[in-house]
Amino acid sequence: MFLGKDLLAYLVLALGGAMCVGNVLAIVRPPSATKKPKHASDDLDQAPITRTVTMAIIGGVAAAWALVSLLSG
Repeated sequence: MFLGKDLLAYLVLALGGAMCVGNVLAIVRPPSATKKPKHASDDLDQAPITRTVTMAIIGGVAAAWALVSLLSG
């Protein structure tokens, strides 16, 4: 089997890390108004802070959990 018994932990690490980094970057560096395509007029100028922080924390916890699982096993 590809990557053996650790496949699920690697997938959770990748998805959790991407979720955490993506949400943190949405807060730190919101999209500029000049780079928006014309059809994106209904997009938000800034990410909703509460939802974005919550999702970043969930992603960070998932990534940390997967990393601990990989290092302890």
